[in-house]
Amino acid sequence: MASVTKRPDGTYRARYRAPGHDGKMKEYAKHFPTKKAGQAWLDEVTASRVTGTYIDPDRARSTVAAMATTWLASHPDWTPSTRARNESVVAVHVLPRWGAVKLADVTHEAVQEWVGGFQLAGGTVRKILGVLNGILELAVTTKRLAVNPAVAVARPKQTIKRRRYLNAHQVERLAHAAGDAFDVVMVLAYSGLRFGELAALRVGSVDQLRRRFRVEESVTEVNGVSEWGTPKDHQRRSVPYPDFLDDHVAARMADKGPNDLLFPSARGGVLRVRNLRRGWFDAAAVAAGVEGLTPHELRHTAASLAVKAGASVLALQRMLGHDKPSTTLDVYADLFDEDLDDVAARLATVRAAGLADFLRTEPRLVAVQ
Repeated sequence: MASVTKRPDGTYRARYRAPGHDGKMKEYAKHFPTKKAGQAWLDEVTASRVTGTYIDPDRARSTVAAMATTWLASHPDWTPSTRARNESVVAVHVLPRWGAVKLADVTHEAVQEWVGGFQLAGGTVRKILGVLNGILELAVTTKRLAVNPAVAVARPKQTIKRRRYLNAHQVERLAHAAGDAFDVVMVLAYSGLRFGELAALRVGSVDQLRRRFRVEESVTEVNGVSEWGTPKDHQRRSVPYPDFLDDHVAARMADKGPNDLLFPSARGGVLRVRNLRRGWFDAAAVAAGVEGLTPHELRHTAASLAVKAGASVLALQRMLGHDKPSTTLDVYADLFDEDLDDVAARLATVRAAGLADFLRTEPRLVAVQ
């Protein structure tokens, strides 16, 4: 039942009854300056109930803060580092501006103004907006909002840093500059393991006969604590390593049990990237002439060396643990530019053979050039 009635002050009260979030019938009402405006609102409510887009007003009064809590709790698939990053974005950027705001009061214009006010790198702003977008998208999914006001917000441009790849000669210089950690550099540069995957490798994860690392765990330092979990995207995989690492791997395995770490820290604990960089990596990079290099760039280097060695996109995807080949192509599109050169050269060869046959069999048809 719905109606529009005139009030003593000359305004109009539009009301309707509908089941609330608890299933009980409730009355909802709004005041309007004209009867036509009130009826238009009721018509919109009726249409939304028919099309299945109706939003319970009580649910829409939930705050962004409450929805953010639900959103953070709804992703058990996140890695510890992803969870820590998203929790930080919520606490530092989202809640100060939006925490007390009702979901129904979040507008596209307000979100756009908020995004435009950041004095941060474009990539950082895009990540912050991505968190708010995720929160509001969950509000749509759970019928607290009809549409997500952040969907069409213009995002700042992101400056893409050119990816750095070492060649084989540079890898040798870095590895020799690393001293006792020679094998750490070589494994990262020739297997494509993420640092957290290398740090989590155990002796029992090595198949010496097939020269494989079974990547089943990853460890990440979050707020000073080592957090263990599955590899990124949960891509457990078998990663090959070259035969020149046989002796190094065997030496790492000597006198250890299956559950012992293959690459422990100097004190026998988990290898941490910050300690590694302070201890020897950054100095080795300077000595090798690749100052500023990060351990993760050795993963990119492994991809580059694999492509130069003739690895297919599918093989590279499996080695790196991407969820699908298209991800590998998106991330490393620049590595396959040489393939385009090869295609052009082969097309020229095909054309040359066809032209020779044409000139031999149909010389009278040759156009004057």
